[in-house]
Parts: sequence; structure tokens; C-alpha cells
Amino acid sequence: MSELITQSRPDADLAFPRLLRDWRQKRRLSQLDLALAAGVSQRHLSFLESGRARPSRNMILHLSETLDVPLRDRNAWLTAAGFATLFRTRTLDDPQMEQVMNAVKMMLTAHEPFPAIALDRAWNVRMSNKPFDRLGAMMGEDVWARIGGGERNLMRLFFHPLGIRPFVTNWSAVGPLMWRRAQREAEAVAGSEMMAVLDDLAPLQEPHILWSAADPALLPVMPFSLQIKDLKISMFAVIATFGTAQDITADDLRIETLFPADPETEALFRKAGGGKGAA
Repeated sequence: MSELITQSRPDADLAFPRLLRDWRQKRRLSQLDLALAAGVSQRHLSFLESGRARPSRNMILHLSETLDVPLRDRNAWLTAAGFATLFRTRTLDDPQMEQVMNAVKMMLTAHEPFPAIALDRAWNVRMSNKPFDRLGAMMGEDVWARIGGGERNLMRLFFHPLGIRPFVTNWSAVGPLMWRRAQREAEAVAGSEMMAVLDDLAPLQEPHILWSAADPALLPVMPFSLQIKDLKISMFAVIATFGTAQDITADDLRIETLFPADPETEALFRKAGGGKGAA
């Protein structure tokens, strides 16, 4: 890749160098680490971060890909360096998103009789299957209204006092893990939307619970266990993303599928689903 060096730029033009440096540090990479991963010289990378070198459009896209920068933030990189944005944000009902949303619907439906949802990067539920809706209704038809926020937000569902939290029997183990996962994701994608949700929910939490997880038995994954009247439910989540997204909306989507963590929970969901998916 070209390493054309230009004269020093005024402070007003240093937005891109700051973004590059911030994202490199966010990924906990040294300049040498990033240079080796991207296949550019450390000297050139240093000049890009100091503003002594002006990046090409291809270099911006290459470095942002190397750092796994979300598409919406790659647009910000391009704009900061004086280029037009590249990635679009389509609505979920955009005709060009039809095949993507069909794929999401297929994944959610194929996962029945177990719950599955599609989330955006602020953990708002954009699509859900029938088992997930039934699970939510078990905690009250008005559960989403009780937690407020205007969106069906999974973090609010878990961490609002009027949401799912009173039903979680292993809260001291799963609560801190889920909270820190949300924090890591928000930091990893510069997620101001998620940080706003966390800031809103933080005053409602007990600090000693959030910052000191219980010492559970060593398990392959940490399930969350629910007690809803006489029903005991234990599940764990698997998360999938689009590997070649070229649209910001698609890039933000996460498919979260819930699996039973014990035979009793599996039998419960299979019975509720009329035996669909039975082996």
C-alpha cells in the first residue's frame, strides 16, 4: 500500500489520527502490533496517527477492517479524513434488506421450540420467535411496559427491578457476567446507545452484586436459571453475527439463540411447542 507522506496538517484536520489511535488502543494493540497485522510499516502508521501522513481511502478501509471497526464507525473514519461515507443504514423493511431479514426469520423459526431473538447493538429486540414471546408473557403480559424505555430492550428486561431479575434464581452469578458483557460490547463497538442504557440502569443496581460475581461451580457455560411459579427453567445463550455485512443495520444485528441447560427445561419447551423439533 502507498505510504505517501505529506506536510503536517493543522489541528482541525487531526480527527482521523485521533480515531485511529483511539481504536488501536481500544483493541489493546501497540503501533507495532497493528502495523504487523495490517502489513504496513510502523513508521507510516506513526505518521498517520500524528497527522504527518494523509491516509488514502483504501488505507482507511484496510486499517478499520484490521481493527474490526463497526461499519457505522468506518463511515466516521472516512468523514474525518475528508472522504464520502461508504456504508448505508437501511431500515429493516427496506426491499434490499428482504433477503437478510428472511435469513433472520429462518434462523429464529428453525430454533423453535426454543427462544431466539435478533438484537441491535443496544440490545433492542428487533425480531423474536414465538417461544421467546411466550417466555416473556409468563412474567406478565405487561412486562415490556413495566420496564419502560420505549423499546423491547434485553438489558432493561434483565436489570430493571420490574423485569426478569426477580425470577432469576442465580442472579449473583449471572448478573455480573451479563452486565460486564454489555460493558465490553459497548466499549468494543463505541456503543453510545448501549452506554446510555447502562447509565440509566446503573442507579437501580446493587454495586456489590454487579462487581463481585458469586463463585459458581465450573461449568462449560453459565446458564441463567428462572423460577416462574412452579416452573424451573435453565438456559444458556449462543450469539451469531453476519460475517460479511456491508450495511450498518445488518452489521449491528446479533442473533441470540437460547438453549436448554438441562433435560427438564428441554422437555418443558418441547411440550409447549407441541413437540416441534423433537429428536
